[in-house]
Amino acid sequence: MARKTPRRATRRSARKAPRRTAQTLRRPRARAAAELKSPAARSAADHAAAAGALPQWTTAEIEEAFRRFKAARPEPKGELEHINPFTLLVAVVLSAQATDAGVNKATPALFAVADTPEKMAALGEQRVQQLIKTIGLYRTKAKNLVGLSKKIVEEHGGQVPRTRETLEALPGVGRKTANVVLNVAFGQATIAVDTHIFRVGNRTNLAPGKGPREVEDRLEKIVPAKYKLHAHHWLILHGRYICVARKPRCPDCLVADLCRYGAKTPPAGATADVEKKMLKVAKISRRAR
Repeated sequence: MARKTPRRATRRSARKAPRRTAQTLRRPRARAAAELKSPAARSAADHAAAAGALPQWTTAEIEEAFRRFKAARPEPKGELEHINPFTLLVAVVLSAQATDAGVNKATPALFAVADTPEKMAALGEQRVQQLIKTIGLYRTKAKNLVGLSKKIVEEHGGQVPRTRETLEALPGVGRKTANVVLNVAFGQATIAVDTHIFRVGNRTNLAPGKGPREVEDRLEKIVPAKYKLHAHHWLILHGRYICVARKPRCPDCLVADLCRYGAKTPPAGATADVEKKMLKVAKISRRAR
């Protein structure tokens, strides 16, 4: 004799069936939205841009992008607080693997007692360490600050050098630091590529490159001369506040329509159709790798 199904189990199955069906119908849309916003989708889009697999920006698009940056912020400024070229150099050296906000909390006390290379050298490493100990790698940085201060006094008459070569010869000063000092302190049209500019250059495909130097060289070639002086600040601020690492604020981006990024963050409350279109772009970017 066939075993009868308990009446209670039958009713339970009948109640669950429609619910499972509804969940099944919702899954593709949910997966699409999740995939669109996932780190994997963003990573795939980033790699596609870095590999040069996406369409390049036209000259007209590059011109338009920087025109918009200038219109929104005509005179951009860096966020590291400083008093003179020497304190700027010190602040930039301290900012390596640290945030500008963290550096700005430590430097007022330091600059109050050492705003010239002569005073910094006289402080000595131990005292400088005490003043900057809230900043990462403070021991190494203290050694470099005292070392570069002595070298500036002995070899440059107490004045911060004005060429990249002489700046890079100072302890703790690399190409990025030299470019910042040349740009901000001395008004030279240099572009310092930090983690933010490197991300923007690759993600948007404006200036893709495997390393900071490649991105810098690309930007030097494509940025119109009339925008080059402030290009560094426009791009770094854009990367710091809009084109952020984890979830870029694409709906607030000035150049979203020009950007080649294949996994743009949809606007809040975006419809399923909008999300599907954006997901399609993300898939195209992945296939282009």
